[in-house]
Amino acid sequence: MSILLRGRVHALTVPDTSVFVKDGHIGWVGAGKPPERADLEIVAEPGELIAPGFVDLQVNGFGGHDAASGVADISAISGLLPTFGVTSFLPTSISRPLKEASAFVQATRAAAAPGARILGAHLEGPFLNPTFRGAHDPTALIEPTSEHIDWLLDCPPRMITLAPELPGALEAIRRLTAAGVLVSAGHSGADYEQGERAIEAGVRFGTHLFNAMRAFHHRRPGLVGALLIDDRASVGLIADGQHLHDATCEQVLHLKLPGRIALTTDQTAAAGVPAGRYTLGGRSVVSDGQAVRLEDGTLAGSIATMDELIRRMAGLPGMSLERAVTMASAAPALVLGETRLGTISPGALADLVILDREMRVRLTIVNGRVVYRR
Repeated sequence: MSILLRGRVHALTVPDTSVFVKDGHIGWVGAGKPPERADLEIVAEPGELIAPGFVDLQVNGFGGHDAASGVADISAISGLLPTFGVTSFLPTSISRPLKEASAFVQATRAAAAPGARILGAHLEGPFLNPTFRGAHDPTALIEPTSEHIDWLLDCPPRMITLAPELPGALEAIRRLTAAGVLVSAGHSGADYEQGERAIEAGVRFGTHLFNAMRAFHHRRPGLVGALLIDDRASVGLIADGQHLHDATCEQVLHLKLPGRIALTTDQTAAAGVPAGRYTLGGRSVVSDGQAVRLEDGTLAGSIATMDELIRRMAGLPGMSLERAVTMASAAPALVLGETRLGTISPGALADLVILDREMRVRLTIVNGRVVYRR
């Protein structure tokens, strides 16, 4: 099936442009007559934006489903995410014993994707600093020994978050990177120099910047400072108003290009459903409709949706909807090295979103197929 979308297109200066989609790919972008007649034509209304589909690097759950629960829940999450413009994602599991982590990677590979693409598993842990564990179970945390990395590489994830100051971490980063695993730094008490060495070893992302990291200090900038100053590293922001103050997000925008800032929801099963009790990686969490926490009050993921993060970022001084969309699409795609995602250009995968005047999702296309329409 072929689709022609007409209207204002993200990152293009021409106001009235068409995007021709066929066989799951974008075949043509331009003004004037398309190369052939489409089976379906969709017109974006004045004030709406045709945007690339959103890519979320950290989805622990959604709609009452905990990704760590297995294949069926991961598939269900895939079906729900396009409602909020997410067209591809990394199912994420917080720290568990390595045997369970490997089972999660296998479940992610086996899960069907009726909606958003499943790009692989993100293991957040278990190689984390116990002092900065956040909502992670301290009994599940271990060091990245050579034997543990051997085990992990038997069934490697797409991405892993670890604390680079742990014994053996730098060698682990090198081995994981050489095996094609994206290594992110997070839940860490690393100082600035340790952060620099981690990036040199292969770290290319910072998981939920500022959260569960040693606080930035003007004499001790820590991992936060290293991630912000090094152009090789991108950073993830949970810009939900709970994890970060808007002024903090604004500061990051002055230090990193939008293409190096990836909005991430860190969603839990409590996202998209009423306040109540849910699970996060098997741990009990409570949502009050604003935030998700452990019983002791520790923040434990979020209930934010990606379009909500875009609206918050677009409202900051000096920002625009286009820049915010880049942080939800091209930036996370760059982190993963996915050159055909997060862009509206010939040859790219046909994952597209139409945002209405209120910056809310009206329509979502994945692989050239309409999967959500409001």
